[in-house]
Amino acid sequence: MSMTTTHIATETTPRDDSVHNGLDAIFRPSSIAVLGVTNTPGTVPHDIFVNLLSSRFNGVVYPVAPRKKHIAGVRAYDYVIDIPDPVDLAILVFPGAVCERALTQCVEKGIKAGIIISAGFREVGEAGKVREERIKAIAREGGMRLIGPNCLGVINTESDVRLNASFARAMPAEGRISFLSQSGALCTAVLDYAAGKNIGFSKFVSLGNKADVGEVDLLYYLANDPKTSVILIYLEEITRGRALMKAAREIAGNQANPKPILAIKGGRTAAGAAAAQSHTGALAASAEVCDGVFEQSGIIRCASIEEMFNTAQLLADQPLPRDERIAIVTNAGGPGVMATDAAVGQGLKLASFEPATTAKLKKALPAAANMKNPIDVIGDAREDRYAAALEAVFEDKNVSQVLVILTPQSMTNINAIARTICDIKDRYANSGKTLLCSFMGSKDVAPGIEILQQHRIPHYILPEWASDAMWNAAWYRQWLDRERTEVQIYPVDHKRAAAVIDAAPDGYLSEAEALKVLDAYGFPVVEHALAQSADEAVAIADRIGYPVVLRVVSPKILHKVEVKGVILNLGSAGEVREAYCGMRDHLLKHITAEDLTGIMVRRMIPVGKEVILGVNRDPVFGHMLMFGLGGIYVEAFKDVTFRIVPIRESAASKMVRELRTSSVLQGLRGEEPSDLAAIEDALKRLSQLANDFPRIAELDINPLIVHPAGQGCHVADIRIRLQKNGVKAD
Repeated sequence: MSMTTTHIATETTPRDDSVHNGLDAIFRPSSIAVLGVTNTPGTVPHDIFVNLLSSRFNGVVYPVAPRKKHIAGVRAYDYVIDIPDPVDLAILVFPGAVCERALTQCVEKGIKAGIIISAGFREVGEAGKVREERIKAIAREGGMRLIGPNCLGVINTESDVRLNASFARAMPAEGRISFLSQSGALCTAVLDYAAGKNIGFSKFVSLGNKADVGEVDLLYYLANDPKTSVILIYLEEITRGRALMKAAREIAGNQANPKPILAIKGGRTAAGAAAAQSHTGALAASAEVCDGVFEQSGIIRCASIEEMFNTAQLLADQPLPRDERIAIVTNAGGPGVMATDAAVGQGLKLASFEPATTAKLKKALPAAANMKNPIDVIGDAREDRYAAALEAVFEDKNVSQVLVILTPQSMTNINAIARTICDIKDRYANSGKTLLCSFMGSKDVAPGIEILQQHRIPHYILPEWASDAMWNAAWYRQWLDRERTEVQIYPVDHKRAAAVIDAAPDGYLSEAEALKVLDAYGFPVVEHALAQSADEAVAIADRIGYPVVLRVVSPKILHKVEVKGVILNLGSAGEVREAYCGMRDHLLKHITAEDLTGIMVRRMIPVGKEVILGVNRDPVFGHMLMFGLGGIYVEAFKDVTFRIVPIRESAASKMVRELRTSSVLQGLRGEEPSDLAAIEDALKRLSQLANDFPRIAELDINPLIVHPAGQGCHVADIRIRLQKNGVKAD
C-alpha cells in the first residue's frame, strides 16, 4: 500500500520573544515599586522589600505604603501613581481584595509587569476565582504581564541585576540552573536544600496560580537566556499541554544549543476520571500519561527533588555523555559492587576496557587491585593510584562517564585525592567525558567535597544517586541522537468513516459501525455480518467459512463475555444454530428483545498473542494513544505505554518495546516472535484516526490478536464512544 509522510514539528532555535512577551520587565527591571509594604519585620510585605535592598538590587526601589513616611529608611508613597519616575515592575503584597484597585493604578502608571504575591484568588473558591479573572482582564487590557497571584516571587542572581523579589530567607548563589515551581512552599524548601549542597541558580520563579505567565512563557524566555544551562520544573497542574510539549521539544531538542529540561509532576489529572467503562481511560493515571508526554518531548522526568538536583548538577557542570558506557574507580569493593548494581539496574553499561587500558592499570596498580571494571585501587590507595586509574580510563575510547568512589580509610589522603581528581578534570577537559564523584561519609570527607564543588565536579553522597544522574544524562543523549522520523499518513477512506461518525449521536457506536470505521482506516477486520435469526446465522457462516464466532450486539451490553455474549470456534451449521438459539434465550433473560440489535457472525480469528490499543481524550493534552498486553490481563498488570497523538514512526516502535512484558511479544523459550511490525502499523493507523476525528472520546481495541512475525494481526473486539464538542487541546 502506498503512503505519504509529513512533519508535525521542527526542532529549530526557539524564537527570541524575551522582549516581545514582556518578561524582561520581570527579570531585568531598572525600577521596582512594592505595593502594600509594612514596617513590621517578619511579615511578607516587609521581608520582600528588605530582600530587594539586602540583595543589592541594581536599580531603584520604591515602597508604596499609604500613610507611611518611609520603609526601612526609604521614602514611601501613598499610591503608585504618586511615584514621580517611571517604574518597570510592580510587586503587589496588598490583601487580595485590594489588588484589583492597585493593579488598575499600575496600568494607569504605565507599568508593564507585575508580581502578585498576595493570596485570596481562585485557590480559595468561587469568589476568589472571580477576583482572579478581573485582575487578568485589567492586566490584559493594560498590556501588563503578571507572575502569580499566590506566589513566592522571582529571583534573578545575575551580577548586573541581583533581584530577590521574593520572601525567601536568603538570596541563592549564582549558578547555571533555573527553577520554576507552582508551589511556593516547595520553593523555600528547595532554596534551603540547594544552599546546603552549594547549588547555585540563574533564575528562580514561583508560578503561583499562573493567571498570566505560565511555564510555557518561561521556557521560551529561559531558552534564550545565556545564563541558564538547565531548566527544572515542578508542576501540579498543566493547562497548556500541547504548547508545553512543543516548547520542550524545541528547547531540549535544539541541536545548536540544547537545554535539558527536568520535571516533577505532582498531583493527578482528570484524564479518564469519567471513563469507567474504558480500559484506556481507567489506566490513564497522570504518572503513565506524563511518562509518555515527557518521552515525546525530551523532558527528563524525576521522581524526587533529590534526583532532580543530582541530575541537574551533572548536566550543568559536565559535558553530556556520548552514551551509557561508564567506568567506576573505587578504593572499596563493596561500594563498587553497589554502584555497579545500581548502574546496570538503571540501564547503564560497564565499559569494556581496551587492552592498552588494562596494560596501564597492571603497570600502575598493585597486584591485589582489580584491573577490570569496576577498578578497585584497594583501601590503602593514595592520590597516585587514583591518578593512574583515572588517566587510564580517561584515555579509553570505550568510556563515556567516570564515577570516582572514595571511602575514608585511616591512610586515605582525602584532600590530596580530591585535588588530583580536579587536576585530571582540567587535563582532560576536551575529552568529552562526564566526571562524577561519591566521597562516602560526612565529617571526614567534607573538606574534600568542598574542593570538588569548587571545581564544579558533581558530588553524590551515595553511588546510587550518581547512577540515577548518569542514567538520566545518558537517556537525554539517546533522545537527542534519536532517529528523526515523521508522522506516517496512510491513504484511508476518510469519507466512509466520517459518514458513520458524523451521523452517530453521542455514546457508543454499535460494533458493526465501529468495525466500519476501522475497516475504512485499513485495520485488519475479518469478514462478518449481523444475523437476526438462526437460519440467517447459518447462512452467513456457510458463506464466510468455518469455524466462526457468535457475538452479541446490543447498546445495553459493553462487556460481552460477562453475559455469555461470545461463543467461539463453531465448526458446523448445527453448532451455529444451537449456539445462536442458546445465546438468544440467555440474553433475553437480561435485556429486552428491542435492546437486542442482533448476533454477529464472524470468521474465527487464529490463535495469537492478545494486545490492547486504545485512545482516550485527555482534557489537557488531547487524544492520547495507549498500548499494552490485552485481554483480561490489561488492568491486572497495568503494563501500558502512552503517547500523545499524532505519533511519529519511531514512537510506535518505542511504545511496543517499552513494555516491561515486551519479551512476551518478542518470543520466549523457543516461541516464534509476534508480528511487531503489524502492531506498529495498527498504532500508527489508530493515531491517524484519532487525530482526524476529535469526536472520538474513547476507543478500545481489546484484544488485537497478533500472529507470528509476517502473519499480521486481527481486530477481535472494538468499542468506540463519541462525544460532541471534541476539540484539539492547546
